[in-house]
Amino acid sequence: MADGGANFSTGSGEPNDGMSGLERLIEIGLALSAERNHDRLTERILLEAIDITKADGGTLYLKTEEETLKFINVRNGTLKIAMGGTTGVPINFPPLKMYNPETKQPNHNNVATYVALTGKTINIADAYEAEGFDFSGTKKFDQSTGYRSKSFLTIPLKNYSDAVIGVLQLINATDGKGTIIPYSPQIQRMIEALASQAAVAIDNQQLIEAQKALMDSLIKVMAHAIDAKSPYTGGHCQRVPELTKMLAQKAIESDDPAFANFELSEADWYELHVAAWLHDIGKVTTPEFVVDKATKLQTIYDRIHEVRMRFEVLRRDAEIKMLKAIAKGKSARVERKKFKERCVELDAQWKFIADANIGGEFMSKEKQDKVKEIGAQQWYRHYDRKLGLAWAETKLFEKAPPADEGFECVLADLPGHSQGEYNLGEILNMCIARGTLNDDERRKINDHIVLTIDMLKELPFPKHMRRVPEYAGGHHEKMDGTGYPNKLRGDQMSLPARIMAIADIFEALTAADRPYKKAKTLSDSVKILYFMKKDKHVDADLFELFLSSGAYKDYAEQFLRPEQVDVVNIEQYLDSKKTPPAPPQPQAQAAQ
Repeated sequence: MADGGANFSTGSGEPNDGMSGLERLIEIGLALSAERNHDRLTERILLEAIDITKADGGTLYLKTEEETLKFINVRNGTLKIAMGGTTGVPINFPPLKMYNPETKQPNHNNVATYVALTGKTINIADAYEAEGFDFSGTKKFDQSTGYRSKSFLTIPLKNYSDAVIGVLQLINATDGKGTIIPYSPQIQRMIEALASQAAVAIDNQQLIEAQKALMDSLIKVMAHAIDAKSPYTGGHCQRVPELTKMLAQKAIESDDPAFANFELSEADWYELHVAAWLHDIGKVTTPEFVVDKATKLQTIYDRIHEVRMRFEVLRRDAEIKMLKAIAKGKSARVERKKFKERCVELDAQWKFIADANIGGEFMSKEKQDKVKEIGAQQWYRHYDRKLGLAWAETKLFEKAPPADEGFECVLADLPGHSQGEYNLGEILNMCIARGTLNDDERRKINDHIVLTIDMLKELPFPKHMRRVPEYAGGHHEKMDGTGYPNKLRGDQMSLPARIMAIADIFEALTAADRPYKKAKTLSDSVKILYFMKKDKHVDADLFELFLSSGAYKDYAEQFLRPEQVDVVNIEQYLDSKKTPPAPPQPQAQAAQ
């Protein structure tokens, strides 16, 4: 055994003597090209070579980027050793170094590294008599185990470009009766042919894995970019896939008839993984000031500061009016009383406007009228409002009254507030009845799912991933057909899409980083999801599975803050319970 590693292998039964060598190679080549699992592929290569040569054992090495040979599979029949591959037994041998770390010279002393460096096959009849290679490690191993390493066949694995990607080493060929014999030239040629097929199969698989790794990286980069756009939704694109896969696994394990036919192959799992990570890719086009809009007047900044300054001006105008009246000889006591009353009025008005800016569960018509009444008050502006503006915004004021100076309302919807597809009007936004998004902004939020579908449809997904746009694009659909963008009903949606809808909603409910709501407890989030189930917004069977399987608790333990995780009495939410809980307060803003 070269350097204490080459002779660990186990036999694989007798070869098929009724089949010609060519037929055998064709059969093996077809099997290798069809194998998609890396461990099974490398293991089969070694075991087929052992079987053909009636060898006692062997080792398969793969070349690493660090210019070493890594032990991938090790077998020895006599010593009953099987490591690597599908055995689950780790290989703890250090990789063989192809170059001396100090001198940087190629390591030609070890037969396996020599083959990797030169690309030449080495056939040794007896390791103890071989010249030019260091078999001291092999001899030391033999001495400690009582084994006798004798004949070696070490063959390079070369890919399409004739580059060595690994080494196949066989030890102790036998005559079928237990006698160790050298590897014949005919067997050597056959194993070289097998090695060529094996190298192509491994290289193809490595290329596929590299492409998959690249795709995964790009997917995660895009998801991270979406999360990074907002300091408040960071992590959403990472948590939704976790909950999606968690619930999908529970559905597979469930004996509920609703999920009897639900299974996911390895390819199906990857398809769901990609869809979950890309479910919000359309948000890359949604402005941060819409996604993160925490108050009604917030854009890039909160314009409530401008409004507050107008109230400051009104107060100062009232004070100036008082002082002027006193200076003209009017009663100081009366004027100060008027000023004080005006201050109290302005203070109450400002607090009302400030509170309205927060956005709540519902704003009545009376409160909206009060906003307009307060906003109609006027203050005098002395300076030209067109100065210092960008060219595009200056053009918006061309149809407005003269901009040099004059009276203005405390709150107004001005021409300058109409910016492209968004209306930033102050009255319009302050009178939003529920939450903080106006109709334009809510439409833009909803459009992200349309863009998600469109963007994903542009990607040339292979056949086994054609459902990615459907899975990713269905997480805002509802069971009753009132969702968006396509108003699909439950029976028109695949189970993975329905799973993703629950995952997206529950992540948003439990998220502790949203600017427009406080972090909800686990019990509150479950209650809200329950009423969404009652309203036929989410799948009833999946909701019950989400609770009964413990998926809600598993997710909470991994991703919720400790103070959010409280006790949930799930029995009251299952169909078997007759007394439902009281409905939760309506949500101020849809999950973004």
